[in-house]
Amino acid sequence: MRIIYPGTFDPVTLGHIDVIRRARKAFSEIEIAVVTRSSKSLCFPIEERVRFIRESLDEIGLKGIKVTAFDCLLIEYMKMKDCHNFIRGLRANSDFEYEFQMQLMNRRLAPEITGLYLMPSEDMMYLSSKLVKEIAKYGGDLSTMVTTCVRKALFDYFEH
Repeated sequence: MRIIYPGTFDPVTLGHIDVIRRARKAFSEIEIAVVTRSSKSLCFPIEERVRFIRESLDEIGLKGIKVTAFDCLLIEYMKMKDCHNFIRGLRANSDFEYEFQMQLMNRRLAPEITGLYLMPSEDMMYLSSKLVKEIAKYGGDLSTMVTTCVRKALFDYFEH
């Protein structure tokens, strides 16, 4: 079964990678779909975010996962790809509230598309791209939060 994992991935974290590993056990084909634009404040352009994911997957040893970019509503992208399922990671109540609202709206717009939600490992529950960027801004230790290529890019971005 095919599944799409959409997100901004600005940047990809080991929490995202953990969700991908978990999805790999249940789905034969995974596509990571990186949204081009977002209401979130993005540090990295789309080309870099896609590259970081590819390099991170290589570094971790996860093979055969497609990484693409898209610039439309998720449900429109899903229709173009003829895929009916997507995954999202859930860490906390705030994630649940946001994802619940998005799922209800997606269901209204495209009832044939379903979101499936995976929790990361307990040691990854606290990770978020926003938190990782904040730690990088002040030169903190990111070694247990992101891959080597992402850590280097973050420190270059914040000039450490």
